[in-house]
Amino acid sequence: MKRILFIAICALLTACNLDENPRDQIPEEEAYNTDISLFQNTVATLYAYIGGSQDGQGLQGTCRGVYDLQTFGSDEAMLPTRGGDWYDGGLWQDMYRHSWSAGHDLPKNAWIYLYKVITLCNRSLEKLESHRHLLKDAQYLSYQAEVRALRAIYYWYLIDLFGPVPLVTSTDVSMQQVKQSSRAEVFRFAVKELEESRNYLSDDYSQKPGDYYGRVTFAVATFSLAKLMLNAEVYSGTPQWQKVIEYCNDIERNGYKLENNYSENFLVHNESSSENIWTIPLDKSLYTSQQQNQYRSYHYRHAAAYGFTGENGSCATRRVLEIFGYGMEDEDIRFQQNYWSGEVRDLNNHQVTDRIGKPLVYYPEEVKMDLSGSPYVETAGARMKKYEVDKNATKDGKLMDNDIVLFRYADVLLMRAEAKFRLGGASYSGGESGTTAQDDFNAVRNRVSMPHRDISLQDLLDERLMELCWEGWRRQDLIRFNQYESLFDGDSFNNKIDEHDGHTRLYPIPADVIAMNHNLIQNPGY
Repeated sequence: MKRILFIAICALLTACNLDENPRDQIPEEEAYNTDISLFQNTVATLYAYIGGSQDGQGLQGTCRGVYDLQTFGSDEAMLPTRGGDWYDGGLWQDMYRHSWSAGHDLPKNAWIYLYKVITLCNRSLEKLESHRHLLKDAQYLSYQAEVRALRAIYYWYLIDLFGPVPLVTSTDVSMQQVKQSSRAEVFRFAVKELEESRNYLSDDYSQKPGDYYGRVTFAVATFSLAKLMLNAEVYSGTPQWQKVIEYCNDIERNGYKLENNYSENFLVHNESSSENIWTIPLDKSLYTSQQQNQYRSYHYRHAAAYGFTGENGSCATRRVLEIFGYGMEDEDIRFQQNYWSGEVRDLNNHQVTDRIGKPLVYYPEEVKMDLSGSPYVETAGARMKKYEVDKNATKDGKLMDNDIVLFRYADVLLMRAEAKFRLGGASYSGGESGTTAQDDFNAVRNRVSMPHRDISLQDLLDERLMELCWEGWRRQDLIRFNQYESLFDGDSFNNKIDEHDGHTRLYPIPADVIAMNHNLIQNPGY
């Protein structure tokens, strides 16, 4: 396996000096002396950071970082206070109530992580340029495109979470030079980088083992462009619905399609999925990246039935139950595919018991933010079930073989359906012969044998939750649909909307970062 060159950086800064010589690194002249070593230590090394094993690291799979801001900062999931568990100084209550401050750990972790990878991308681009003589022109263009596209994806995550952010494209920048660019400016930069890069990227499938496994390919870059255009009005003030359709069509032409079975995308061995577009490769024998989301959702005894140690934490909100029609005759089939509820049984269908020997039962409707004193303190809430249980997982179930799904084709269909509907209604086909908005919407529902619905904007938003729950898109979707509730009332959100990019719609720039760089202006409301 390739040796990965680790680069230490001062993560609290948006740009910093990288001239370090740790004793556990290979000499720099050896890292860049052949075309192979140059690729390994400029391109390949970056993929070690897409997932993670520590809090705040990775786009998904770990805790207290990017994924948690998108998920627990929405109405999709919560981490209730369960007596003496999960209060954590009010951290999770602040997330649920949208009462976080500039000192909150989660925005700080996400800012540090995202800029760390951007800084590494900047360094990689500089090394590729200075050692270009080792590469053929085609190699150089493809390697450069891959790093530029990855950097653009990370800038997309930054503007989505924080709005106006510093746009740093060089490692040779002093702190005095680091200032914010507008959200629209960084949006245009990310789009331009992805547009210019994608035609030099491979058409290979990123989710399948091989030379491009887990890497940024044409489809990954194009999906990112579709998402940027889907939210273009939020990011730049100008909607771009036709561009969404065009990018989604490009992905379809690339050969992606829905799997016949929804659950196949999340199996222990899901590398063969024709629907997954970009994943974080997991292999408990080869990689250190973890999937902690199911682990922290399982009740202790539930996890113990698999030989793991759960944390009895995260669960669905009541809003999720309402959208899925939980307990109703028309309950969406995907609820049972994505959530544990009711009586819990192990992989051999044996009843699991709680800590006093009674049958373990999850009570989805008993959930509330503070369960202290409740008879359901340990059992309230529907738990995460999205990924098939890897019975051979290690490290308490966190090191598993199910690749973490970042992008998939069902989302492409729903993006295209929304764009077409916003442009011309249910029968609109995007200005060319092909599927209508209703057709794309139907394809996603037909796959799980759910009955026909004549689509509306609300149907599109609800369908996105039911299809993509636990995948980290809910906050972004609510903002785009002007349903990102800004005030907390009791144990449910009220309907008052913050009409500006102020508190709750944007996270604060971490207080520690502003203290180090007085050029930065805090987002409104903090």
